[in-house]
Amino acid sequence: MNGGLLLGASVLGLLLGGIYGLMASGLALTFGVMRVINVGHSALVIAGAYMSYELFAHLHIDPFVSLVITMPVMFLIGMGLEMAFLQHLREDREQFSVLVTWAIALGVEGVLGYFCGTDLVQISTNYANSSFSIGGVQIVYIYLYGFLLGALLMGLLALLLRRTTFGWSLRATVLNRQAAQLIGIDVAKVSAIAFGIAAAMAAAGGALYGMLNTFNPGSWYDLIGDLLIIIVLGGFSSVRGAFIASLVVIMFQEILSVIISPTWADWSFFMLLAIVLIVRPSGFFGVKTREA
Repeated sequence: MNGGLLLGASVLGLLLGGIYGLMASGLALTFGVMRVINVGHSALVIAGAYMSYELFAHLHIDPFVSLVITMPVMFLIGMGLEMAFLQHLREDREQFSVLVTWAIALGVEGVLGYFCGTDLVQISTNYANSSFSIGGVQIVYIYLYGFLLGALLMGLLALLLRRTTFGWSLRATVLNRQAAQLIGIDVAKVSAIAFGIAAAMAAAGGALYGMLNTFNPGSWYDLIGDLLIIIVLGGFSSVRGAFIASLVVIMFQEILSVIISPTWADWSFFMLLAIVLIVRPSGFFGVKTREA
């Protein structure tokens, strides 16, 4: 076994895992706050990718710079979707939310297909293939930038959750939605803002996804399975768990592709999921909740 290849795969898995963690964090947030299984989250990621693509293709705005536009826009879109389609769900939120968010995803796919077409596109910046070498390991700048962006946004989200009044309200809603209502927290408002934050994170993840992959409106199908597995491994409602789980899973996948083959690496998500569900069904950082 070539040690250099193994080290390179580990570094690539770590960097790529940070990008997947950014995309999965919003999914974990919406489940924790709203008890909503948002299968449409990956469609919002693709919508974010298209926003960055259009701004880059027509206005020549760098995808990282365009986040100051796409993230606020997606935040407002996320709040609007939550208030229009999810806020009125009462009983069996988990089950009905799957159907509602699936319908949202199909709607997003249809809108993107109508306005942007169905051809595969990619955000091709002039530094897309630029790289540098450290200790014999070749590191592509976009992967490094993506990981740093993911770590920065996750750090800001952690500060929001732990150092602000809104964050305390959100965490109280995660722990016990009904108790949060009883102590005066506006759960509906918290849920709408949380969904907006998740959509904004999806926009950031989408910009990175669009620089690393070709995509079209139907690409969300390829993402949703991986993102759902990541939040299950992380503990469903744990944003930190989703980020750490993505690092572990993607690194394991890249290492396995070198040790065995890329074909077997595609099964790594499911192998890890089976192992974790047997050993620790609540995931790495599962949060126990109590409902009245």
